[in-house]
Amino acid sequence: MQKRVAVTVNAIETLSKGKRKIYLDNGEQWILYAGELHTYEITEQAMLSEEQYVSIRTQVLGKRAKKRAMYLLERMDRTEQQLRDKLRENAYPEDLIDEAIAYVKRFHYVDDARYADSYIRYRGAHKSKGKLMMELQQKGISRDLAEQVMEPYAQSRDEGCMIQELLQKRHYDAQTASVQEQRRMYAYLMRRGFRSADICREMKCET
Repeated sequence: MQKRVAVTVNAIETLSKGKRKIYLDNGEQWILYAGELHTYEITEQAMLSEEQYVSIRTQVLGKRAKKRAMYLLERMDRTEQQLRDKLRENAYPEDLIDEAIAYVKRFHYVDDARYADSYIRYRGAHKSKGKLMMELQQKGISRDLAEQVMEPYAQSRDEGCMIQELLQKRHYDAQTASVQEQRRMYAYLMRRGFRSADICREMKCET
């Protein structure tokens, strides 16, 4: 017969709004409400039976992680990595985060390809491909997926024309611009990820 394993509560930390952070001797950290501690008779140095341990993880934390994931996605679209990071901030165990991610993915509430496509369409009008790739990877989108989603847009993206549109929008005139204005515009375009050679060509000036 397999031996049942009990878990010891090493410490309890008081957080805001009636929340408590529970430190277990197996390395896990839970965030529970004060009423839940009372329900499960959790005190410092208390031993949780296997039944208590499993019940808290499945009936309390597991369900809460799924609801939290849904709430976060209702507020704004996120990549899988962004959602994971937000759930980690609430100290959910990693396996319960995996379950919550799998749950929302079943309903396509989180979809990195859709997120990348939307990001490129709505935020890419005045950013270079390199800048978009960097930003997508910072948000947890893999380079391969970002390249795949970017491909249909690549042929229609003339970065020289994009630079010209930005120059016109900011009323830049190469004939009358001072050296200081040239430097400001050059820095502005560099921040959007355009290549130095392309910027200099379109601005018709030296940097």
